[in-house]
Amino acid sequence: MAILPIIEIPDPRLRLVSEPVEGVTDEVKTLIADMFDTMYDAPGIGLAAIQVAVPKRVLVIDLQDEEDDEGKPVKAPHAFVNPVIEEVSEELSTYQEGCLSIPEQYADVVRPARCRVTWLDEKGDAHDQWLDGLMATCLQHEMDHLNGVLFIDHLSRLKRDMVIKKLNKARKAA
Repeated sequence: MAILPIIEIPDPRLRLVSEPVEGVTDEVKTLIADMFDTMYDAPGIGLAAIQVAVPKRVLVIDLQDEEDDEGKPVKAPHAFVNPVIEEVSEELSTYQEGCLSIPEQYADVVRPARCRVTWLDEKGDAHDQWLDGLMATCLQHEMDHLNGVLFIDHLSRLKRDMVIKKLNKARKAA
């Protein structure tokens, strides 16, 4: 598999609305495998295909929230092809979000605490499930990418400008 370059703001491709996938082909399976390799290498817990310059409705998530006997994270990969948020809870939750396309920058984002999602997995099997906690937040964050939306778009203009200013300062210092 391959580690793909992750595009970063202000790359205009991050604002594209991704196209649905016609089916889970070998090409899509390779993309998913490459996305997992890229996400683990970054490291991150979620990645949308558009972040590796592929405008397709594919995203991967691995919260790695469990550890093995040696204290190492246990991989629990989830691939979502053509995901659709069918319903969301009225209850909200706040998480400090970051993004591989906006490196080393974080901000509190408020989103629905639960969401019901339909999708195909990497085998082409259909799913319809309620997600909650960090999985719901991560899924909504990655779904935003598929629609050309970044987590900073959920912030006030002042906070968004501060995040971009900090990112630009960090880039100049590097």
